[in-house]
Amino acid sequence: MAALLDARARALPSWSGPAAIEAGYRNLVLGVDAGPERLTAAADLAVRITGYDDYPVVYPRRIDLVRAGGWRVDREESASGPPALWDLGSARSAAGAHCLVLGLADGPDPAGLVAVADRAVPAVSEVWGTGWAGRLLLEVPATAEQFARLLEVDPAGWTGMAAVTSAAAGAPWHTPADRVLVNPGTFGRLSDFGRQVVVTHEATHVATRADTRAWTPLWLSEGVADWTAYRGSGRRPQQIAPELARDVAAGRLPAALPADRDFTAGADGIAQAYEQAWLACELIARRYGPERLVAFYRAVGAADGQGEDRDHRLDRLLRAGPGVGLAEFTRLWLAEVAALRD
Repeated sequence: MAALLDARARALPSWSGPAAIEAGYRNLVLGVDAGPERLTAAADLAVRITGYDDYPVVYPRRIDLVRAGGWRVDREESASGPPALWDLGSARSAAGAHCLVLGLADGPDPAGLVAVADRAVPAVSEVWGTGWAGRLLLEVPATAEQFARLLEVDPAGWTGMAAVTSAAAGAPWHTPADRVLVNPGTFGRLSDFGRQVVVTHEATHVATRADTRAWTPLWLSEGVADWTAYRGSGRRPQQIAPELARDVAAGRLPAALPADRDFTAGADGIAQAYEQAWLACELIARRYGPERLVAFYRAVGAADGQGEDRDHRLDRLLRAGPGVGLAEFTRLWLAEVAALRD
């Protein structure tokens, strides 16, 4: 049985293009015989994409075997967790200087994302340094429904999301085995500039993963990603934050920095939450310097998450870095929001 699965691992997945993989089945458990000619097994399929995954991505699999002279695999499917991309159809790939893009034969051409990703990586490294992997792995399913399946989410709540960064299944936390999953319909409707912003935003999440913790507020992690993506674009604040600017013009101003729940997929006002987060990080970078923003972000991630209220921690680290407490920073940010009406 082991020899059968070893041979299967050498043949799966069948990519067209430059993606090179190492695959193997492990933790094989044979189930109860389904008859003299059939057998069910459970195993973990570990797949490592050469040059991108430091650790294999683990896919729990259910394998149905049938005896036909010798044993052969009759059916294999995901047993738990998200499916592998190649479970959804024939896969193909395209590579750039700083990226590998995986797609499906009946979906968008992966080559169309290579130039975007290759621009994103050096733009992120210019801000965050070279202490990260300096490469991107993107997966592009063919439909929004497949995008949702790869994330194990309800498609209805994610129609507005053009892409999301997801940790590879089975990889240790804080490893560079992140996948940028692209929602093909939503991403495809963006302008060239919008696509670049989205991919650079997600690349920032990959680069800052080692500095991001559960206690990092989403206004900060999403804000630095948008700030990095829009940096140097020449766009005015009203162009970067149009929904927030419309709210301000209508007299609807926030009272506080956005809460984590405001960034939930499908939430009312999620666009404004991202724009508010960008404006907060833009304020730090412009008033105190980009280096202070980067240092503050890393200080928040390096802080001990136990025994200290998050707002108290942010207040302490803002005073130590930019040199202003949380209450004063919030006041300055609210003034920036109000200025969007000008």
